[in-house]
Amino acid sequence: MKILGIIPARGGSKGVPRKNIKLLGGKPLIAYTAEVALKSEFINTLILSSEDEEIIAIAESLGIEVPFKRPADLALDASPTLPVILHALEFYKKQNMYFDAVCLLQTTSPFRTVAFLDKAIQTFIEKDTDSLFSVQEVPHEYNPHWVFEEKEDKTLQIATGENDIITRRQDLPKAFHRDGSIYITKTSVLLEQQSLFGNSISYIESPKKWYVNIDTLKDWEKAEELVNNK
Repeated sequence: MKILGIIPARGGSKGVPRKNIKLLGGKPLIAYTAEVALKSEFINTLILSSEDEEIIAIAESLGIEVPFKRPADLALDASPTLPVILHALEFYKKQNMYFDAVCLLQTTSPFRTVAFLDKAIQTFIEKDTDSLFSVQEVPHEYNPHWVFEEKEDKTLQIATGENDIITRRQDLPKAFHRDGSIYITKTSVLLEQQSLFGNSISYIESPKKWYVNIDTLKDWEKAEELVNNK
């Protein structure tokens, strides 16, 4: 399977300004993802997608290919991820290069390992699902079977739509949330369904001990603690 690895890193971060190249433990945040992805057994081509010249220069110094500059209209606060991926695939299509799947690696989850990344890709290949993403288990008190949502009349209903609540914690099915570290999707699903997920999704659970998804300064402080405690 031929896999394109994409590290998206725009310059306009608001929660943590310039976070993609902000120094964490003495090196740019983007370096953590680059170092792991470049050693992956399964990623055939690894690229950066960015509109920012400084980020591009640092990425290139780390050994990441930067075959194009991301269009400004795909680097806005509200820009979704899917068009960024499609832009990269279209670029390679014009070069007569094609990939079976895309592995998206966000810099905001810096502490994944090579072994974890390769295990995720291997699981994706073996399961032959439309997509795979990394997850964290939802604590039982936030399980969707125990969560209520507001109706139009300002009363509550169980978020799953059930009439009766599951009373015992032991009877709750496991629930997971995406943790932002790894997304892998078949190219055919991206192009034909315009979806990151498709109809079948496999998963890999990230170890809690090094999980962080940097979006705010508080998240950055947690990342610094993890680096200092390594």
